[in-house]
Amino acid sequence: MIAVINQKGGVGKTTTTLNLSHALAQSNKNVLVIDFDPQAHLSAGYGVLRREQQGIADVLLGDAELSDVIIKTRENVSIIPAGSRLGELEHMTEGGAKRGFLLKEALKDNANDYDFILVDCPPSSGILGMNALLASEEVLVPVSGDFFALQGLSRLMSIFEHIETTLKRKTKKWVVLTRFHERRKLAGEVKGKILSYFPDSVFKTAIRETVALAESPGFGQTIFEYKPKCNGAKDYMELATDIISNRMLSKEA
Repeated sequence: MIAVINQKGGVGKTTTTLNLSHALAQSNKNVLVIDFDPQAHLSAGYGVLRREQQGIADVLLGDAELSDVIIKTRENVSIIPAGSRLGELEHMTEGGAKRGFLLKEALKDNANDYDFILVDCPPSSGILGMNALLASEEVLVPVSGDFFALQGLSRLMSIFEHIETTLKRKTKKWVVLTRFHERRKLAGEVKGKILSYFPDSVFKTAIRETVALAESPGFGQTIFEYKPKCNGAKDYMELATDIISNRMLSKEA
């Protein structure tokens, strides 16, 4: 299970969850995606967003079974929508420390049914973000090619370290470069900084900035359906291969 997370908005977090999950599915992997952001952009991107929709929120609040909210959306891809009540969880005050383990508890009997489970997290470190982190064995952090994103990554890694120390449990942490302009000097500098700070943790493939990646969710389509021959489709298919084969970017790259 992989939490796709970054506290900074605009780094391609939902775009990565949407297109990486479809790329993994096209690589014959059975994939479940969970829309864990109250904005429900992932649900919209897969074309399954409905008004007054039940979703993961209803499962965690005890009003629905997991099997009731799983939607088969593409070949080898199923999605659990956010649901219209997900924002209520951020304001939950009952349950103490158990509030952080609701997602892990909900998925415990289904985790082995899938090759990959990707969780699209909200841009916050509240209860929802904590649930995603505590339920996941791995974390994927999309980072865009600017220094503000680099600062956000440093803060996020500090949060991970605090959680690991508290729980005495290590979590694999991966970084993917997104919205990348390979010809820009700044992008190259940020790439070098990330590699120096997080060696052996950056996936080989950088996701190039492509207009089609921003357009496709508006049609309820992944990049492979909207413009399958564009750079975005090529990059996300390569990223899927990185994850399956554990291909990392070297400092010399």
